Amino acid sequence: APDGKPGFSGIWLTADTPCRNQDSDKLTCGSELPMGMPGINMGTGLSGGLPYQPWLAALVKERTANDAKDDPHVACMPDTFLRAYSLPHLLKFVRTPGLLVMLDEMNAGYRQVFTDGRPFPDDPTPSWQGYSSARWEGDTLVVNSIGFRDDLWIDWNGSMITSAAKVQERIRRTDYGHLVVGVTVDDTKAYTKPWTQTLHLRLALNTELVDEICVENEKSLKRMK
Repeated sequence: APDGKPGFSGIWLTADTPCRNQDSDKLTCGSELPMGMPGINMGTGLSGGLPYQPWLAALVKERTANDAKDDPHVACMPDTFLRAYSLPHLLKFVRTPGLLVMLDEMNAGYRQVFTDGRPFPDDPTPSWQGYSSARWEGDTLVVNSIGFRDDLWIDWNGSMITSAAKVQERIRRTDYGHLVVGVTVDDTKAYTKPWTQTLHLRLALNTELVDEICVENEKSLKRMK
């Protein structure tokens, strides 16, 4: 970018999805959920899984057994960025001086990341994406976020963050076609200790965002009640 830092602008898609034919650029998904993927199980690869508080461990067990019928994503509600990174929907990043905008093709969502290192507001309005302030450490953009709504699902199992969550992302562009996003969640209400997961995005070429509004012609939810 003109400031000498990596340019994140472009359209990105999760590289952790199994929904891809390795011999082509076409996305193809099987009928079974891949439990080893962060979008399905954010604790994959973590020793012992996510460190749930007892009340959340019981809730996640119930939600998982219920085949995620209460999943807000299925009900066409917005996805917080922790989950959006791992879903098979396009994300467009637009980086300008002092601001990184993330546009989610799914339900025309957006997120603002202020890259001038500004302090947090004293009482941010609780939101799906929280309030994000970032600074550069070399070629890594370090994003800190607070101000979340309660019970924001971060995977298909029903793992969640609460209004007490503090989330840090460390975003690196390792080469032309890939972003690595290290996320650390510190949420004492939901988890017994902070935990870290690494997510991966790949550049989506020769495409553009189109309308993908979940509630339009949505026919699944009524069958899940």
